[in-house]
Amino acid sequence: MAGFSLSGRRALVTGANTGIGQAIAIALAEAGADVALAGRSEPAETLAAIAAKGRRTLDIRADLSGTAPLAEVVGQTVAELGGLDILVNNAGIIRRDDLLDFSEEDWDAVLDTNLKSLFFISQAAARHMVAQGSGKIVNIASLLSFQGGIRVPSYAAAKSGVAGVTRAMANELAPRGVQVNAIAPGYIATNNTAALQADETRNRQILERIPAARWGRPEDIAGAAVFLSSPASDYVTGQILAVDGGWLAR
Repeated sequence: MAGFSLSGRRALVTGANTGIGQAIAIALAEAGADVALAGRSEPAETLAAIAAKGRRTLDIRADLSGTAPLAEVVGQTVAELGGLDILVNNAGIIRRDDLLDFSEEDWDAVLDTNLKSLFFISQAAARHMVAQGSGKIVNIASLLSFQGGIRVPSYAAAKSGVAGVTRAMANELAPRGVQVNAIAPGYIATNNTAALQADETRNRQILERIPAARWGRPEDIAGAAVFLSSPASDYVTGQILAVDGGWLAR
């Protein structure tokens, strides 16, 4: 199982204070990586969990809705952890409203955070990875990379864009030793899906559609992230891996 070890690797995970990002950051540390965490909120619980596993960790406060701090976030990670081998782009937001009422403000906020910033922090990380001849970039996509969803047009557009830019980056970076892939989580019980879980009708409809017959947990995404960050996935690139309890198979 040595191919799944992340011993000696340095990772940067965005949006890791709760939910999927937190589960991924802790799993990377458990596999042996030192992990920098970037986001607006203090990830105290995540930092403590990583430290308890004997790994180095770094708290970088940054507003990832804009591009200005992104190169600095990557630079600080490289400087303080001694390099960067893995980038996990997890930070994201969602806005819900009827299509006919959806505002330009909500459109721009989601596209800026979920797609534009993802690309430019990946670009900054890729410059370092290409120089060293190796690296892994893992983007968090969504089932809405494949589907349209309801009342979330900007989120669907952004996550469809994540799938496309993942493939585009993979095409250019694979010859230079950097693999780029994405994970498309299904319906995972996190803060972003709290409104759906609380809606009795939508919750029932969602569960009826999932062959696994349950909401996913953040930890269900962690194994896929470790795989895509490890040497075991060196011949995997440009893929969108659905971890969805069978939703898309239905």
